[in-house]
Amino acid sequence: MELLLETVALFCLKLAYETEDSSPILRDDLLMSDYEREVFGLLVRRGDLEGIQLRVAHCVSLALDAIGGAETPLGRELRRLSADFSSARTMEQLNAPIIALKDYLNDIQ
Repeated sequence: MELLLETVALFCLKLAYETEDSSPILRDDLLMSDYEREVFGLLVRRGDLEGIQLRVAHCVSLALDAIGGAETPLGRELRRLSADFSSARTMEQLNAPIIALKDYLNDIQ
C-alpha cells in the first residue's frame, strides 16, 4: 500500500511541477519529503485513514490545478477517482481506489 500511495503522490507532483525543460521529479527529491513511502508506511501502520486521505487529497488538488481544474474532461475523471478514494471508511477499502488513481495518473502524465 505504501508504494502505491507514494506513486500516486509522485505522479501528482510530476503533473503539478515537472516541465519539459527541467529535470524529472524523482522519489528522492525534496519535493517528495512529505510523501515518501516511509511517511505513508507510518500512517498505514497507525491506521491513520484520515491522514492518508488528506495527503493524497493535497496531491490530487495540485494535479487538478495542473490539468486545468475539475471541470475539464481529465479533471472530472480525476475528481471522481479521488472522491472514490476519499469515501473509503477502512484501510482495506483504499486498495481499489488507490490503484485506479495510480493507473489514471500514469495514463495522463
